Amino acid sequence: MPKFVVEADGGSRGNPGPAGYGAVVIDGVTGETLAEAAEYIGVATNNVAEYKGLIAGLKAAKALDPAADIHVRMDSKLVVEQMSGRWKIKHPDMKPLAAEAGRILPTGQVRYEWIPREKNKHADRLANEAMDAGKKGKQWEPSGSTAELGAKAGRKATRSAAAPAALGPPGDAAAGAAKARAALAASFELSAAVPEQATPSVGWGAADLGTPATFVLLRHGETALTPEKRFSGSGGGDPELSAVGRRQADAVATALAARGTIQAVVSSPLLRCRETADAIANRLGLDVDVEDGLRETDFGAWEGMTFAEVRERYADDLSAWLASPGVAPTGGGESFSAVATRVAATRDALLARYAGRTVLVVTHVTPVKTLVRLALGAPPESLFRMELSAASLSAVAYYADGNASLRLLNDTSHLR
Repeated sequence: MPKFVVEADGGSRGNPGPAGYGAVVIDGVTGETLAEAAEYIGVATNNVAEYKGLIAGLKAAKALDPAADIHVRMDSKLVVEQMSGRWKIKHPDMKPLAAEAGRILPTGQVRYEWIPREKNKHADRLANEAMDAGKKGKQWEPSGSTAELGAKAGRKATRSAAAPAALGPPGDAAAGAAKARAALAASFELSAAVPEQATPSVGWGAADLGTPATFVLLRHGETALTPEKRFSGSGGGDPELSAVGRRQADAVATALAARGTIQAVVSSPLLRCRETADAIANRLGLDVDVEDGLRETDFGAWEGMTFAEVRERYADDLSAWLASPGVAPTGGGESFSAVATRVAATRDALLARYAGRTVLVVTHVTPVKTLVRLALGAPPESLFRMELSAASLSAVAYYADGNASLRLLNDTSHLR
């Protein structure tokens, strides 16, 4: 049975603050470096970063050989003792991370050892490289790493092409799409000499497009109008979150703090979004950037009404609105075509501002559905075929060639 040593580390410059992790898989017999992983994860604590480093290391080892005997060495006493079962896990941010680490490989295959920090220099160097990259608005790249050069003498620098991509939250840059591109490139032997295209292409290209900008799209928490399914846009009142909505915002904050990958928070100017965004940003130690273009549709005379009430009072107007995206609600509201133009312009401005970063975008039903529709190239009528719950998460990654990838839609697992 192969024997691997996994060394992992994580750090936070502020605790919580800008954080990153590093992990390395080493052949337990030869001392050869088999795989490295590192990632900037946004604002997080040291312990979150350390756990994420452990998860990355275990996944890298499993990718190399799922039957291998694993010896984990870390300078985090907390992680080692908790994963060994000797210390209880009390902090809510640590429990899901520890559970995730425990599911990667059978318990009997993994043993843990605490080591002094000076014996964990390789992983520590990777974590610092990841944080340095994050400071520049980028993600860690293996080609730019010097961690192996500073590691224990005698280890041979052999980075595996099969090493897993950096881990991340739903919609995060390096996780799924990079793996898929690599797998497809290997399967179909795509040539690096594929000519550049002036317009976005459909399909996978061989060139490395770098880290995409990722929008983690959050519909705000409930207001008093939400469970009654009333039209609530930007043309009527500006309701605050209900007690349920505030609990939902706290649940999202807990989930995103545990993932530790959000690097910026952007919000609609309407109160229900700003309250949701503030609850999360305060937990993550980030500021909130308010964007007027993320506001909800102006529903005109329909504001505050249910669908049935609108049908009863404005049947012809409602039928016309349902039939065409260019038709506005009764009383000078905003058409879906107008909303799409506004949201697309806001999207482009945010992509320029947050290139290569993971951004939480707190907004409303129509803007989220519009961003998803535009990413998929779907027709306007698709807006009526998407379910989007209060406080749900969706995610879209945007690549340098103009393509977009829908990574998640209407996730409410954090509310259960």
